[in-house]
Formats: sequence, C-alpha cells, structure tokens
Amino acid sequence: MATDTRKVMLGALLLAISSVLILGTGAIDIGIPAAAGALAALGLAAGALLVGTSEDGRPV
Repeated sequence: MATDTRKVMLGALLLAISSVLILGTGAIDIGIPAAAGALAALGLAAGALLVGTSEDGRPV
C-alpha cells in the first residue's frame, strides 16, 4: 500500500499546531477567543482526516 507522505506530514503539522494552540493557551491561563478555539478544533479535525486518508483504499 502506498502512503501519501505529503498528507501525513501536513496532517501531523496541523495536529501539532492545533494541539499547541489549545493546550498551550490553557496552560498559561490567558484563555483563547471562541473563534480561535473553533479554528483550532477544525485544524484538529482536518489533520486527523488527512492522516486517516493518506493510504490507498477505504479510510477507516
């Protein structure tokens, strides 16, 4: 099975950035606006989608 490494790398990057945004701002207790939190959540979803569909065949 071939893996599309660009999808994996982009998905991992989106997951990392979104996780740092959500968890990092919560740790320093400044809070994030709702719009930034919504974008970070969409980033997590998009990253998971890219990593999940990086191989040939049906995504799980």
